[in-house]
Amino acid sequence: MPTPLLTLDVYETLGRARATGEACTASFDLGRTRETVPVTETTWRWRDRPFPFPDRVKDRTIYAFEGDEWGPVSRYGTALIKLVPTEWGPPTFEIDGIKMLPTAQVSPWADAERKVGLIAPKGKVVLDTCGGLGYFAAWCVTSGASAVLSFEQNPDVLWLRTMNPWSPVPDGVLTLTHGDISERISSLASRSVDAILHDPPRFGIAGELYSQVFYDELARVIRPRGRLFHYTGSPNKLTSGRDVPTEVAKRLSRAGFKTTLDGDGVIGVAR
Repeated sequence: MPTPLLTLDVYETLGRARATGEACTASFDLGRTRETVPVTETTWRWRDRPFPFPDRVKDRTIYAFEGDEWGPVSRYGTALIKLVPTEWGPPTFEIDGIKMLPTAQVSPWADAERKVGLIAPKGKVVLDTCGGLGYFAAWCVTSGASAVLSFEQNPDVLWLRTMNPWSPVPDGVLTLTHGDISERISSLASRSVDAILHDPPRFGIAGELYSQVFYDELARVIRPRGRLFHYTGSPNKLTSGRDVPTEVAKRLSRAGFKTTLDGDGVIGVAR
């Protein structure tokens, strides 16, 4: 993490310490740790470096210090990509205002832990198709996977990972590839992975990742009896009545998986 990270809550905690002249105890890495920092009227000191107080901090925004000023952890390329704080600590991210990880009732970190548990990664080679912030990959590594092959096509999301203290760093177990899995999967050997985690963007954004052609490729690369978890959510269910989880389950079945619906996704077992 190149700088401390500020949210509105941390900024207000610093402000109260500034008013009283006392030291401030808070988390400057989105809840991973807590530190006590000295505070003066004009600055506060983090790890022997002084930082000015930002002029303004907005809710639902994370700020980092770059150059000589505070700015939001966001980038605009083909879309606005933004790291967003949560009440749980581990952040989510948004693409053009669309939240990419569940946060309403559970921490995205805990949610990833549960879903990774569905594929029982210990000792397995795991394909992580759409890496995002890397929470699936982090829990695979923690759970003892022998290898995690993670793909992420968006360079701005990869940059967010460098700013997020909860995102794992590639190591001897985790391999992170900048690439589109819908194109790269053909280069993976048949029956080369033991389990798959598939957490694609919504159907309207990345329809190719819900196609029969892609599911056939997933069935090709996974070993017999290998487990897959496919996050689907329930997009358009209220507005159009469309049942995306059932559609996904049918396509996965045609590809060669035995499927069951589970919460906000589909579990598949390769035949």
